[in-house]
Amino acid sequence: MMSDNKVKGPVSYFPSIEKTYGQPVAHWQKIVRDAYPAKHMDLVAVLKSAHGFGHGHANAIVAYTLAEDGLK
Repeated sequence: MMSDNKVKGPVSYFPSIEKTYGQPVAHWQKIVRDAYPAKHMDLVAVLKSAHGFGHGHANAIVAYTLAEDGLK
């Protein structure tokens, strides 16, 4: 039986995010963290409105950052 090594979840978006928006994921995580405390969708809105993110990319950064910080 073969194991499935494909990256899944928010992390799967990271290469595309870095290529599309020209900054490392850590840069975008800092922007999210600087907007704390805020609700998930408010943080998504910050990335979308102020930085031109698409919804999927913004949601991936926010979900990953909140989970990493134990807030989700």
